[in-house]
Amino acid sequence: TGEAEAARVAMGGSASLLPREVLGEYQELTFLTKQEILLAYKRFSELLPKEERENACSVRVPKSQILTLPELRANPFRHRICRVFSTSQDGDDSMSFEDFLDMLSVFSDSATSEIKSHYAFRIFDFDDDGTLDRKDLEKLVDCLTGQGEESQLSNAEMEQLIQNILEESDIDKDGTINLSEFQHVISRSPDFARYNVPQ
Repeated sequence: TGEAEAARVAMGGSASLLPREVLGEYQELTFLTKQEILLAYKRFSELLPKEERENACSVRVPKSQILTLPELRANPFRHRICRVFSTSQDGDDSMSFEDFLDMLSVFSDSATSEIKSHYAFRIFDFDDDGTLDRKDLEKLVDCLTGQGEESQLSNAEMEQLIQNILEESDIDKDGTINLSEFQHVISRSPDFARYNVPQ
């Protein structure tokens, strides 16, 4: 069919296509178009050794390979992004094709700001305890400012900045920011919609 032919062309002439029913399912479960899913499959396959590419849907790509993607290479949260989207049971942050699709879907322009802010919260929650506390905020600031000598904030500057963030965001004044507080702040920040890993 024409669609299969278009898919084959999109896959760079490779015969290893995603079955149409799987493609339809991925389209329903993500914010991605069929074309974007096929492109994602091609990119994911290319991260695998040649002999594993035929089985791209059933193998995992190591974190070291995921980090070679241009979108992640310069992202200060790249390690956290791998941790949050990986379903690996081994804690090695490797990704399956479905993990990879989830990541691309959340960072696509079509994802809702609610979904984006939910995942941003998880990425910023460095200790995975469901709240952003002072330690998480310190790490967040470190990631954003870079950890080089010249760019590092003094203790007093860091303390003042965290105090400002909490005053702005910690509605119930318990010293931490929960997901709904985070989403409330984000909803008032139109710039957040551009929090994106570029495609």
